Amino acid sequence: MAIIKPFKGFRVKKELARRVASRPYDVITSAEAREEAKDNPYSFLHVIKPEIDLPVDTDPYSSEVYEKGRENLENLIKKGILVQDTEPCFYIYAQTFESRTQYGILGCAHINDYINKNIKEHELTRPDKENDRINLIKHHNFHAEPVFFAYRDNAEINRIVDEIVKEDPEYNFVADDGIGHQLWVVSELETVSRIEEIFRKDVPYTYVADGHHRTAAAAKTALSRKQYNPGHTGEEEYNYFMAVHFPASQLKIIDYNRVIKDLNGNTPARFIEKLTESFDIEEKGEDEYKPSRLHELSMYIDGKWYSMTSREGTFNDNDPIDCLDVTILSKQVLDPILNITDLRKSKRIDFVGGVRGLGELKRRVDSGEMKAAFALYPVTMQQLINIADTKNIMPPKTTWFEPKLRSGLVLHHLG
Repeated sequence: MAIIKPFKGFRVKKELARRVASRPYDVITSAEAREEAKDNPYSFLHVIKPEIDLPVDTDPYSSEVYEKGRENLENLIKKGILVQDTEPCFYIYAQTFESRTQYGILGCAHINDYINKNIKEHELTRPDKENDRINLIKHHNFHAEPVFFAYRDNAEINRIVDEIVKEDPEYNFVADDGIGHQLWVVSELETVSRIEEIFRKDVPYTYVADGHHRTAAAAKTALSRKQYNPGHTGEEEYNYFMAVHFPASQLKIIDYNRVIKDLNGNTPARFIEKLTESFDIEEKGEDEYKPSRLHELSMYIDGKWYSMTSREGTFNDNDPIDCLDVTILSKQVLDPILNITDLRKSKRIDFVGGVRGLGELKRRVDSGEMKAAFALYPVTMQQLINIADTKNIMPPKTTWFEPKLRSGLVLHHLG
């Protein structure tokens, strides 16, 4: 059963919440972060993307960068911008995006649940990104950004959260991207204990929706500290890490699309001809065309949009991986026609979150940077849970959750 624990969070001063809270480290480039934070000394990007405060050519994985992040974080604490709660708390974190609100419980998960597979994954991690987050934790001694978890809906948890959010939130602001953020602090002992108990008794598993690298880094950090602590009990703060736990029914996955740098020696006409072996192709003209159902893809190439409907026999709807459109694209297009076989390492493919819109795909092809773009119908939360439950792994860059959690609202100190 799932462990979720209250903690004494370091919270941003209410009046500065909007200025401090930032997008997470992995959805923004260093150049974008530098621009976004240039007139805002409070932005949490100075902590999680600290290379923005160093010369442009600085290696973002250098010790100098991690030290700068630690210095910036310590300054926020020294100036009273981040203040620790005096009692262990849970925090209800709500996000409103496109008239839809999702309510999550921010608390600490235990690394044993990750090791014992009670926290279920659906993606592989990259060692370089794991090491980056490990180094960040090592220098900061904080979990600075929460992981995004899901769990199967529980009626009693929903009732508790519904009662809490009837009160005015501690924080309530709309970010520059139009997404609303609210936070309630839950310190009342009976409520805190009841939430812990329900998760322990009635929530068998939690699922990593977004944040596989942060989860893995937290576990490896804890195991490393265990080795050097002869009095280790398993209850030290370093055994826990922050996660916002959302009921699965409230979450929505949006499309995660692909752009291709070359056609592997094919002309556009020859490439489309090869696609007809596995897809029914229909030209849609110059207007953006978005897939409307599973097993329909869209492609932008040579100034035009096309629909691509997968033919029977090119997928297996009884297989949780083979039925995914990202799998169909890899098996029928990327691998056999374009010779792109390793999505985690190939430099000939890039990935574009659907939040950027189909216009971003068109722009990158029209600029000459890319030769073709593919838009995919998004997977569902049920597909994600089925894949995790069957111990399968999704292909890289399959899910994009929106809205993203804001960083800098609450931090967890490792003790």
